[in-house]
Amino acid sequence: MASYVVMLPPRGNPEQRLEQAVFIRDGFSWLGFIVPPLWLLWHRLWLEAILAFLVMAFLSGLGEVTGFRVTGALLGLLVSLYVGLEDQVLRIAAMRRRGWQDWGVVEADRQDAADLRYALDVSQEATDAAPQVSIVPAATAMPRSPHAQDTLGLVSYPKRL
Repeated sequence: MASYVVMLPPRGNPEQRLEQAVFIRDGFSWLGFIVPPLWLLWHRLWLEAILAFLVMAFLSGLGEVTGFRVTGALLGLLVSLYVGLEDQVLRIAAMRRRGWQDWGVVEADRQDAADLRYALDVSQEATDAAPQVSIVPAATAMPRSPHAQDTLGLVSYPKRL
């Protein structure tokens, strides 16, 4: 089962923010592995794309200059592997820098199931936040002896002076 990180936009009223949530699947990205700079550009990760391109070009050029072409290509493959593994983390970090907030993580097989679980959790939070009428008075409302000491058991022992 996959996990989805739910990100809330930086602006808007709370109900609108909950409706505009973005789901980011945590897992390996094959497209990020095959074409790292293009994948990073597609997701507006400009600095990361430039850095990935420069590192891949440097490693390829280093392999050409030293005569170890296969080694240069394999080192470039490490950059691709890194982007394939960490691409979603890079997206989440960029969204945090833009002011987006983490709502939490939802586990589901597909994105539509994750959206449904998210909606159920949000509606459950809304009903839990509603004030509930209590028949038994709260313990903080009960009068307390000035010599009482907090304990873990059922009996409160007076403080020693």
